[in-house]
Amino acid sequence: MNRELLMLVDAISREKNVDRDVVFGAVELALASATKKLYEGEVDIRVSIDRETGVYETFRRWHVVPDEAGLQLPEAEILHFEAKEQIGEIDVDDYIEEPVESVPIGRIGAQAAKQVILQKIRDAEREQLLNDFLSRGEKIFVGTVKRLDKGDMIIESGRVEGRLRRNELIPKENLRTGDRVRAMIIEVDPTLRGPQIVLSRSAPSFMIELFRQEVPEIEQGLLEIKSCARDSGSRAKIAVLSRDKRVDPIGTCVGVRGSRVNAVTNELAGERVDIVLWSEDPAQFVIGALAPANVQSIVVDEEKHAMDVVVDEENLAIAIGRGGQNVRLASELTGWRINIMTAEESAAKQAQESDGIRALFVDKLDVDEEVADILIAEGFTSLEEVAYVPMQEMLEIEAFDEETVQELRTRAKDALLTAEIVREEKVEEVSQDLRDLEGLTADLIARLSDGGVHTRDDLADLAVDELTELIGIDDASAKALILKAREHWFTT
Repeated sequence: MNRELLMLVDAISREKNVDRDVVFGAVELALASATKKLYEGEVDIRVSIDRETGVYETFRRWHVVPDEAGLQLPEAEILHFEAKEQIGEIDVDDYIEEPVESVPIGRIGAQAAKQVILQKIRDAEREQLLNDFLSRGEKIFVGTVKRLDKGDMIIESGRVEGRLRRNELIPKENLRTGDRVRAMIIEVDPTLRGPQIVLSRSAPSFMIELFRQEVPEIEQGLLEIKSCARDSGSRAKIAVLSRDKRVDPIGTCVGVRGSRVNAVTNELAGERVDIVLWSEDPAQFVIGALAPANVQSIVVDEEKHAMDVVVDEENLAIAIGRGGQNVRLASELTGWRINIMTAEESAAKQAQESDGIRALFVDKLDVDEEVADILIAEGFTSLEEVAYVPMQEMLEIEAFDEETVQELRTRAKDALLTAEIVREEKVEEVSQDLRDLEGLTADLIARLSDGGVHTRDDLADLAVDELTELIGIDDASAKALILKAREHWFTT
């Protein structure tokens, strides 16, 4: 029987052109699977076949787990202290093995063994094909549409297949079986059944890679695409930077008579591309990203990572774009939240903010409006600035002498200390399970307390818009917090 086993392994290895170890591994799996059926519960069985003689041994084994972890699989695990009683020198994650009676190959059934072996071989072949393809370092997958699978498209390139999911297609794109397709490789997942290469034609990285192929200067390092934002199938923006002063980044990407950008546009079903000059100055970058709209002025809020962009009435619709497309893409491209407004809206907002700051200074610093207005005129917007801006800067204010400056700083620090004490008291009013929720800072907890949210369930009951209004965070962050708060509903 052992000789027949070796002959079978050699024959399959030659026929399928796979390593003998792969076939031996498949036989070991088949024997182990058959042995497990003789036991109750989830036992762990290992079979070892001697590659030279065909003689095989079978072992039942137990995984050594930390004492504090407890046993999750009692039939296949052993606590560390118990393992040490059997074998003195043994570590967590080692195995204790015990020889058991081997199942004759005839008992597992020729068909069952053959199925396991062939599946193992198919997996090995697929893995080898995938590794060979990936070793070429290609980022764009070029192939033909082979078939549809639950709405996804299976793209074949040679003997390798990729999955182009429905939501990664360009909207309104009509691909049919046999069509030639290019798509970006966005993920390789060996755990997937079927094609393990996941593709996309709507990802921003696909556009970047298309430009890299069309514009040699990018490959040569003379140009760099810093970022890309896409409304797939409609419009996109890319930010480019020249590493060589002699190279015009926008003109180079456009090409002679638009040849280069048109090649990308044609590949992407007519998607229009705005090429923007990248700048280290965030405000200048945003101005370029909002083109073709002309910007009058910009107010940058570093703390909120947002910008108020002022345009005239004539440019308002252009800056916003159809359905807010232009400002949305500009925001994604630059990474800044952009608020488009007219001069009148900007003036009204600044006046409102000044009123709020004035009221804060009058109340917390115990000064009259005249002193508050002087601070506002000098650019002070918070108590922290009054308390901790270098002394010399405040002494440069002509209206203040040194005694006044010292008094203002002392009052600001006292007000901040009082506010911190109040905030800590509000945090104490909140339940521990809410305080422990990942993503909540002390400041956010205090705001929740102000809004009557004191427990995890209180937070979980909120709608996204209610939470954003309550603590002033964006919709995505609010949604994530609410879902986190609701997790215990589904796990208890």
